[in-house]
Amino acid sequence: MMTHNELRLLPWSGPEGNPCYLSTEGSGGYLSRLADTTEAVQLEMSGELLEHALEVLGDGEAEPNEVRLLAMDMTEALRDVRRVAVSRGHRLRVTDFAACDGGDEDPRLPATAFD
Repeated sequence: MMTHNELRLLPWSGPEGNPCYLSTEGSGGYLSRLADTTEAVQLEMSGELLEHALEVLGDGEAEPNEVRLLAMDMTEALRDVRRVAVSRGHRLRVTDFAACDGGDEDPRLPATAFD
């Protein structure tokens, strides 16, 4: 939960690649909504890229250049998803972590993805 005057890590970088932060007083301002929308788009795109990666790696006939491009795209998506996770993690209350205890929520790739 956001408290008075917290800094929120935004889902984009500054001109020199440095992290951008938003000083907040609660939630719901224009930049907060824009950041929420950007995070949602980044997460959706990373899901689509993951599906594409499973197809490319699953067929066993991918060209080296195709795999290299895929690795570059996945690196960028992983950077974006990590930034979203860090930002959201900073906004969780300490008691919110208790909800994650005890479950196996580790995503698993299908065994056929790398056969």
